[in-house]
Amino acid sequence: MAEIIVTTRDGSERTLAAKPGLSVMEIIRDAGIDELLALCGGCCSCATCHVYVEAGNAGAAGADEADLLDSSDHKQANSRLSCQIPFTAALDGLRVTIAPED
Repeated sequence: MAEIIVTTRDGSERTLAAKPGLSVMEIIRDAGIDELLALCGGCCSCATCHVYVEAGNAGAAGADEADLLDSSDHKQANSRLSCQIPFTAALDGLRVTIAPED
């Protein structure tokens, strides 16, 4: 089965089973990592699922996503909203770090 590796805010690393067809946010939330709030449930309207993507294979942020990320004090070049990253088999082994809370 495919996997993603998530680094939490305290620096611990968890490897999660990842199912294609879900968003990276859904995979993290379903694994019980509560610090990824995802308050809007994946509607790209709150930025509470902000992550840093280790590799560039998750694609670039869309315009709406970029606007939300601009409001974060913790935005970096590799910032993404995990609700906007559809997990596919090509992302097997994806590494993300949960961004600090704004």
